[in-house]
Amino acid sequence: MLYNLPYGNTEISVDIPPECSVKVIKQVFVPAAEDEIRLIKKALENPINRMRLSEIADHGKKAVIIVSDTTRPTPTAKLLLPLISELEDGGVEDIKVIFGLGIHRKQTEEEKKKILGELYDKIKSIEHDVNDCVYLGTTERGTPVEIFRPVLEADIVVCTGTIEFHYYAGYSGGAKSILPAVSSKKSIDANHALMLDPKSSAGRLDGAVRQDIEEAAKMLGIDFILNVVMNGKKEIVFAAAGDHIKAHRKGAEFLDRHSKIEVEPADIIIVSPGGWPKDIDIFQSHKALEHVKNAMKEGGSIILVAECREGYGNRVYEEWLKYGRDEVIEKFGEGFVMGGHKAALIAALSKKFDLYLVSSLPDEAVRKANFIPATLKGALDMAMRKHGMGAKMIMMPYGGSMLITGH
Repeated sequence: MLYNLPYGNTEISVDIPPECSVKVIKQVFVPAAEDEIRLIKKALENPINRMRLSEIADHGKKAVIIVSDTTRPTPTAKLLLPLISELEDGGVEDIKVIFGLGIHRKQTEEEKKKILGELYDKIKSIEHDVNDCVYLGTTERGTPVEIFRPVLEADIVVCTGTIEFHYYAGYSGGAKSILPAVSSKKSIDANHALMLDPKSSAGRLDGAVRQDIEEAAKMLGIDFILNVVMNGKKEIVFAAAGDHIKAHRKGAEFLDRHSKIEVEPADIIIVSPGGWPKDIDIFQSHKALEHVKNAMKEGGSIILVAECREGYGNRVYEEWLKYGRDEVIEKFGEGFVMGGHKAALIAALSKKFDLYLVSSLPDEAVRKANFIPATLKGALDMAMRKHGMGAKMIMMPYGGSMLITGH
């Protein structure tokens, strides 16, 4: 039987013998809300485990709304208008938007304008600065909690974001608007170093990274959140507001119902991130591996189909590839380094599974990244020789947005 997988701007096909057991994980499309703004307002009118924001607000109070930066798909402009109306209804006049950059670069004015839309010239906004943070304490896991000064100085802290699967925080959204978004580099590095905890993986809420994030947020105190879930067309399909944990969990539950699938563990998984731009380089394509690893039998074979037209995709990641597989894992254990973390995570996966990469990259570059270079047919032939014709196989064409887990 012929199966097609996205590859760059095209597709790549593979013929699998009919006697093989193949489960295809299809992308579930959730239609957009008829009225996205009404959906947001309804969430704000019915907050989870919190008073309405207009009731929390009061005359003379200063409010900050933390928003995503240009690297995230959050429809910030749609969220801000109803939020600002709620704050103003409660009597708040001093409202400031803070772009949560984490350790990302500063944004251009054009990027800020695109995020804020019609509010660009009408509301005060500043960018988070990792060098202007104040120490609040240390979490149980040893993360120093240092938060951007203007956030600490506010009377009301409102967080916004999109809930998606996140490969080491479990899910995006919720308290991630605090750590890493408006924390110091020291705080971010300490928190991210917890990603080697086996539970710190996509679709889990009990991992060390997520638990550490929420402990840090409790030290600060988040007054209110507004999070949304979007479909593949970047349309809003769900909104939750209120308590930063309980509202976030409602969004995670919604995402799970539509994009998380339990399967019998497989011997062979063929996965594509979903084509360009999700497979633009190894750095981005790696996320698809994290979305299938928990449905993989120990010693199984993962075949990643990703064009990777821009190579490795990150300078630090590429530099770390000079270390051997065990050495890179050991080096990462000594301290978190953004970019180096991908080298360590892929190296760790390559010790558990056979990792094949079907790409446009030279074989030498693929081997350097701890993958086995192959054509799709060649990779499948090698995997079938190892696991036999009775092997359980999973085909996942959109691994960047779906998540599979074993029973």
